[in-house]
Amino acid sequence: MTADPPVCFAALGDSLTEGLGDALPGGRWRGFAPLLAAGLGPPARPVRLVNLARSGARTADAAGEQLAAARALRPRYASVIVGGNDTLRGAFDIADAARDLDAVIGALTADGAVVLTACLPDPGRMLHLPRALAQPLARRMRALNDVVHHLSWRHGAVHAHLADHPLVADRAAWSVDRLHPSELGHRLLAREFHAGLAARGLAAGPPPSPVPDRPPPRRAAGAWWLATRGTRWVAARSTDLLPGLLRLAAAETRHRLAGTEEALDRAARDATLAALAPLRAPAVPRAVPAAPPPTRRTGTAAPRGSATEPV
Repeated sequence: MTADPPVCFAALGDSLTEGLGDALPGGRWRGFAPLLAAGLGPPARPVRLVNLARSGARTADAAGEQLAAARALRPRYASVIVGGNDTLRGAFDIADAARDLDAVIGALTADGAVVLTACLPDPGRMLHLPRALAQPLARRMRALNDVVHHLSWRHGAVHAHLADHPLVADRAAWSVDRLHPSELGHRLLAREFHAGLAARGLAAGPPPSPVPDRPPPRRAAGAWWLATRGTRWVAARSTDLLPGLLRLAAAETRHRLAGTEEALDRAARDATLAALAPLRAPAVPRAVPAAPPPTRRTGTAAPRGSATEPV
């Protein structure tokens, strides 16, 4: 008797999905995707992971070469976590990001894949940036998360709410760069996805262990990263992000002094609504549909594995 072929899990995205922050001996990265894949299928039919993510990827990369490669695999599961790098670039456009994400999630869903998505924490909060710098980045991340929430609901994705998850406040859950999960953080993310899949009867194996294999990095390692690789990271983005971010910070300061910060919030919300407007037609019904829950704002609590209509 011929054994059934392994089930495929395609992971799309950027450095988070590539596994940064969860280093294995030999300099390799692991991350949430291998941890999750090990608990998706029964022992007799393991899940084969194909990690298509790469550091620095943006939504256009996911909608381009990554999506083409993923569709060729005909995966049963596909994770799509991307967009953080878009918010850290001077030319960020929420409408472009929304079209890219809708193309990726919609195509994989139409192919029959169970899609996994996640909203992301605010980078300014994670890096403890000054308010004038943090607020513009926070608006961009809220816009991105609102789009991801809407598309997750529209296409019936299994969604992990990370923006305000307890792990965001747990220093041990983050690597020395404060932007990527540590081993513990990747394990917690894998468990969130496993719980969402299990709630729909789509995970046959046990959940990943929450116990890390290795101790968390020491505080001195964080200082070393900021003084070496962190400095290079900032310098590499200075020609793109920094000029635009400084302009945003100047506008933020002017509006704060004038008491008109609400105008910036309103403009960001209007841009998000405009980006979502062409995407509001109902998607093709899923075999495991997600009923639309009540309207919510980004950052509020939601059940594990739920898909939520945000605006």
